[in-house]
Amino acid sequence: MEWEIVIGLETHAQLSTVSKMFSGGSTAFGAAPNVHANAVDIALPGVLPVANKGAVERAIRFGLAVGAKINRRSVFARKNYFYPDLPKGYQISQYELPIVQGGEIPIISPTRGEIKIRLTRAHLEEDAGKSFHGEAISAVPGYALPGLAIPGNPLVNEDRDLTKLSAIDLNRAGTPLLEIVSEPEMHSAEEAVAYAKTLHSLVRWIGICDGNMQEGSFRCDANVSVRRPGGPLGTRAEIKNLNSFRFLERAIEFEVKRQIEILEDGGKIMQETRLYDPDKDETRSMRSKEDAQDYRYFPDPDLPPLEVSEEWIEGVRVELPELPQQMAARFVSEYRFAPEHAALITFDRETAVDFDEFWKQLRIALGSKTEFDEAAIKGANWAMVEFRGMLKAYGIDKVSQSPIGPKQRAGLVARIIDGTISHKIGKEVLEAMWIGGGTADEIIEKRGLKQISDSGAIEKIIEKVLAANAKQVEDYRAGKEKAFNSLVGQVMKATQGKANPAQVNEILKRRLAG
Repeated sequence: MEWEIVIGLETHAQLSTVSKMFSGGSTAFGAAPNVHANAVDIALPGVLPVANKGAVERAIRFGLAVGAKINRRSVFARKNYFYPDLPKGYQISQYELPIVQGGEIPIISPTRGEIKIRLTRAHLEEDAGKSFHGEAISAVPGYALPGLAIPGNPLVNEDRDLTKLSAIDLNRAGTPLLEIVSEPEMHSAEEAVAYAKTLHSLVRWIGICDGNMQEGSFRCDANVSVRRPGGPLGTRAEIKNLNSFRFLERAIEFEVKRQIEILEDGGKIMQETRLYDPDKDETRSMRSKEDAQDYRYFPDPDLPPLEVSEEWIEGVRVELPELPQQMAARFVSEYRFAPEHAALITFDRETAVDFDEFWKQLRIALGSKTEFDEAAIKGANWAMVEFRGMLKAYGIDKVSQSPIGPKQRAGLVARIIDGTISHKIGKEVLEAMWIGGGTADEIIEKRGLKQISDSGAIEKIIEKVLAANAKQVEDYRAGKEKAFNSLVGQVMKATQGKANPAQVNEILKRRLAG
């Protein structure tokens, strides 16, 4: 019998607030070790935590975006465990009553098509600090500077043996997180990656997380198990802190293979937490997997229940942007995009908003047209391809960094659609616009690039080309189709690429048939 893979993801999205979850400490990345760890973050005696309103609003925004229930009353709890980078000895999180319950994330599965992955919950919590071991310490600014050498301190002496040392940076302690927990409804590494990418896009789209995976702003824990089809769920292993889509896919693939081999050899899977080693492309055991009772959750006595009013929720809802699925559906109905193209464009909000504005400006540039005909669709698609090519060629990641805005691109496409210039000339104009040559109309006028659409003038040029290329005319009439393309090329060369290609083809075919 085949094995069925069962995967659930727990995703930690660092919320885009400037201060921490329960203190005024900075969330800025890249500071020297421990400068952003204040008294509240490390629970010095006498301090009291206060929940960050901005973090709560971001959690509400996420819940609304995924169609979840926003609990009007939720509770912060202490999750008790010892770890060197957890200075309080507990983490403030939410357990029995999270702020967000339910919801779903639509994805495209490579084998099951369009499906929806249900969410169990999303809850607010604070992050722990970060540990560095061995040679990794030398990569941390502030720990590796010779000027920090202190007699008698083995950590910062210049003659220290880094391989024997560990260091703690508590800057990240207290950073606000939204932990998003899916149901175990994914059945391949590819589906898990599709879910993670869609979720990553969504949290950036609604502005609650910058999604920077290298800085740890978005990271996943994968719960992986295997079972016989129709059988009970197998024992799962949790793979912690996967901060790239490639690592997520590779770690799941390795873990699935490891578990199947153990089971087929008659062994048992241990419930445990594992880490993925990208250098060896394998997972390795970290510790036995704890259950909820091991953490001894209880309501935090320093924090009252979080009360969320209807007015607060509606205020957040009003500010929620048009969501990716909604915008994609509108692109299909209004702009006649293919569904797959609409999904691709709406994967990134900045790109989607830019192209939406481009299409609005194109409608204005085309004047009385309210519906886009085939020529408009073709011209707009040409602009998308060429513009993306320009971005790539100049090493630009964000459309906002482009020197050509949506209105300028729409003006260029309008001149292609109305026959003023050809697609080939359009590329020349686009390149001139990129380096600051002016608007499309200014460049066309300045360089004399207007397309020749006078059928009489084109016919005279074709007569000369046919007279000078008798052999190719003979070849075409003998059934050699390539000769026709050669003749078209000769006509375009004679007009410096300005002749209307459609008219050239029509007149040339008529003359050759005569």
